[in-house]
Amino acid sequence: MTSFIPPDVKTFVSWDYVVFAALFLISSSIGIFFAVKERKKTSSTNFLVGGRQMTCGPVALSLTASFMSAVTVLGTPAEVYRHGSSFVLFFIAYAFVVLFTAELFLPVFYKSGITSTYEYLELRFNRLVRVAATLIYIVQTVRHVLLTGFNLWGSVFATGIVCTFYCTLGGLKAVVWTDAFQLVVMVIGFLTVLIQGTLQNGGLGNVWEDAKNGSRLDIFDFDADPLKRHTFWTIAVGGTFTWLGIYGVNQSTIQRCISCKTEKHAKLALYLNLVGLWIILICAVLCGLVMYSHFRSCDPWTAGFISAPDQLMPYFVMILFSSVPGLPGLFVACAFSGTLSTVAASINALATVTFEDFVKSCFPKLSERMNTWVSKGLCIVFGVLCTTMAVAASLMGGVVQASLSIHGMCGGPMLGLFTLGVLFPCTNWKGALGGLFTGISLAFWVGIGAFVYPAPPSKTLPLHLSTAGCIVNNTDAVATVLPTVPPIRPYLADTWYSLSYLYYSAVGCLGCIMAGLLIMGMKKPVNFLASSLLQALIHTSVPSVIFLKVSAQKHHI
Repeated sequence: MTSFIPPDVKTFVSWDYVVFAALFLISSSIGIFFAVKERKKTSSTNFLVGGRQMTCGPVALSLTASFMSAVTVLGTPAEVYRHGSSFVLFFIAYAFVVLFTAELFLPVFYKSGITSTYEYLELRFNRLVRVAATLIYIVQTVRHVLLTGFNLWGSVFATGIVCTFYCTLGGLKAVVWTDAFQLVVMVIGFLTVLIQGTLQNGGLGNVWEDAKNGSRLDIFDFDADPLKRHTFWTIAVGGTFTWLGIYGVNQSTIQRCISCKTEKHAKLALYLNLVGLWIILICAVLCGLVMYSHFRSCDPWTAGFISAPDQLMPYFVMILFSSVPGLPGLFVACAFSGTLSTVAASINALATVTFEDFVKSCFPKLSERMNTWVSKGLCIVFGVLCTTMAVAASLMGGVVQASLSIHGMCGGPMLGLFTLGVLFPCTNWKGALGGLFTGISLAFWVGIGAFVYPAPPSKTLPLHLSTAGCIVNNTDAVATVLPTVPPIRPYLADTWYSLSYLYYSAVGCLGCIMAGLLIMGMKKPVNFLASSLLQALIHTSVPSVIFLKVSAQKHHI
């Protein structure tokens, strides 16, 4: 078996640690600033939703920063490096996600005056549906936090402590303004890598030519096969379902939108955020192309210099800035900015949901001052919980990889549940609850099956990576490679379980909607489905704020 001699890669120096530490220091300072500034405004509304007086600018920056975690900073360039630039087609999915969120879901949530999105479910259906959805969201969000950090327990621990600190002190305003700062760090980190990487690899024209020769610019694949990992349809359609489940009805997103002073500001924040998403996406894709140009003749992953594709970007950065102290620290700060913003938003959203959906219902007569202290206490509890679980996961390795599709598998059924409420006025709580659990069952069935029986390379379509330019270690002994017998795969392994991961959310969402409608029309399902779809088309033009008011009166809320 051939092995290769790795290049001499330098590690962090003192300046890198200084830059990295500055990120944590400034983020914590923002929390302290808002704690001092807002010390006289002791209300849970001010703490959880910024007193509903935020403007579109900082909210837009905050949404973009939270949307782009360390998975984006590290994972997207590696994805482009291995599979090509088709990932850039997500700009279509992002546009649909923001459009549907701003025009369909946001008006319902904003005009109802709710703080937790799950309050809507009680107004629309009943408390049982609300509690079920809230518990699923809490589990989903805690698990998602595990995927946003690094596999270094010390770094994960520091991230959790800093996020908990400024969330607890400053509330939503601290989260929003810290996100805005962290987004600037992310963009600067990306641009630094792009500029330096392009210069070291002969300019943009040369990088582009290398990407073309390596088939990294083959973007459009209109094959309708749902089993292929990335095509135009899986990204444009499946990507829309995936991110709409994560983004459009997610407490973290909606909470910041309803913190805006007007609905117009909230919508404008979403559309400005779309521009930010496109900028980050383009930066990440270009970083992947620059990285491919640099490693085109000696792939460090195939050569065994690194153990996982997600290590490609940090490895590339350490080589790229080996002679420039401080810049590796800037890139790590860029990646950690994505982590901090995502974790902070999650902690704040978890505290809000728990307070509004459980504490407030059980103890309705607490004073405003006590409500604020309870909200801060919940931030500490969820901060400690997320940090502890993330540290444990970083020491166990495979658990994180097993959890990668949890968000889409839970987000799809949740999207279906809210869609039933907003678009189908005929649906009652029985259809909603039955649809939710049907959607979750379908999504987890395909997701867990895909983890046990991964799709074959013919469907995932990884591109060629070369080691022709690596230095061979001539001292290696020749190893005998024994033939292996391929494992027996069931029929579903190459069909249902090979479904593109981007369709998991669509499976859960559509399964929830169809089951919910069928449960409502058990006697004449075909006629009921037809009439329900017609009602949905009419209802889309007039979002269900009117129906929401009727439901509120029905439940005496």
